[in-house]
Amino acid sequence: MKIAIGADHGGYSLKEVVVPFLQTLGHEVVDVGCTCDQSVDYPDYALPVCDLVTSGKADRGILICGTGIGMSIAANKVRGIRCALVHDLFSAQATRDHNDTNVLALGERIIGPGVAQEIIRIWIETPFSKGERHVGRLNKVKQIEEKYAGQS
Repeated sequence: MKIAIGADHGGYSLKEVVVPFLQTLGHEVVDVGCTCDQSVDYPDYALPVCDLVTSGKADRGILICGTGIGMSIAANKVRGIRCALVHDLFSAQATRDHNDTNVLALGERIIGPGVAQEIIRIWIETPFSKGERHVGRLNKVKQIEEKYAGQS
């Protein structure tokens, strides 16, 4: 699987742990930055990851900031992105199984590297259940996205 990853300064250290972890799992990683712990703006890294996912150049994306909140907000503004902010193992599984998320947001200041790695592993390995009720709900989300597309 090809996974795009991006972080701001608050998620830089965790990103530096996650990239080699993903590679040991056999995934190709596209790292869009940032490259240091100096202050940067999270939307500048969320957008390139989301663009790679929506264009099909990456299968999924991972975004990391201090809390994961800013990254998830920015990501979910992009049409076709279903980003979930996850800090526990059950949510990692449920967001793939029920919501078919294509981007994962994590908070470096909330979880440690070990928990982050297990969340990522579960999120990558869990398939979308494709159950009728879940597909119907996602179609309703797409209708909302269509209704508000292009409005400011």
